[in-house]
Amino acid sequence: MIVRNLTEAARSERKVVTDGWDSIRMLLKDDGMGFSFHITTMYAGKTLEMHYKNHYEAVFVLNGEGIIEDLGTGETHELRPGVLYVLNEHDRHIVRPRTDIVTACVFNPPVTGKEVHDETGAYPSEAEMAQAGA
Repeated sequence: MIVRNLTEAARSERKVVTDGWDSIRMLLKDDGMGFSFHITTMYAGKTLEMHYKNHYEAVFVLNGEGIIEDLGTGETHELRPGVLYVLNEHDRHIVRPRTDIVTACVFNPPVTGKEVHDETGAYPSEAEMAQAGA
């Protein structure tokens, strides 16, 4: 059994902070579950362009409001508590938080915990991480 506390994880190396978001990685690849689980906050007023070409992601909004835009179709969707979006086709997208948006996220394959978005908006694949020596 794995038991973790969000407050404790937020005070550890499990919390990754960038200019536009922070992510507390509650479950990682080394936990052996086949997916990773994160509590992520996207900051109000930021424009976050992402494209998880190496991962699938499911995102459940816990708090906050904003818009997500599918860059492949141009469709936009309101984000608010209770909304789930799933990037099941490695969808290129932009999130525009009006307020801080707190989410629960699942990634497959799981991340190792050190990933941040590259210039394309993606997390590197495990092979790319190994090649870079991370």
